[in-house]
Amino acid sequence: MQLRISRRRVGNGLGFLACAALIGYALYAEHVLGLAPCPLCIFQRIAVIAVGLIFLIATLHGPARIGSRIYGSLIALAALGGIGIAARHIWIQAQPPGTVAACGADLDYMLEIMPLNEVLAKVFTGSGECGTVDLTLLGL
Repeated sequence: MQLRISRRRVGNGLGFLACAALIGYALYAEHVLGLAPCPLCIFQRIAVIAVGLIFLIATLHGPARIGSRIYGSLIALAALGGIGIAARHIWIQAQPPGTVAACGADLDYMLEIMPLNEVLAKVFTGSGECGTVDLTLLGL
């Protein structure tokens, strides 16, 4: 008996592993390097986790043609959301010093005292902790 694994299933599995590696590094940076994530960083992690979960489900399911298009669309939507959050984060970091609002409350506290729509509005307007660049990689 020969086991045949489709290219789609392998691709989805590799996509899941890439997302898992990204989250693994984010947790390493937080807990070992001591870099606390800002609210936008947390939302970016959520987007990567969503993409990874869809990749994992697609890997386990092994869909045919139509199913793979549905999974591809879901992955694209989740990834585009993450790209939008990352773009906003980069824009905030690129602003001149002093033009971004002062540091606000952390995300956990905001979620306790404010409704979700107000928390999202506050996070996406950006604050000082989202404008701080703590780590650079390859000059970026």
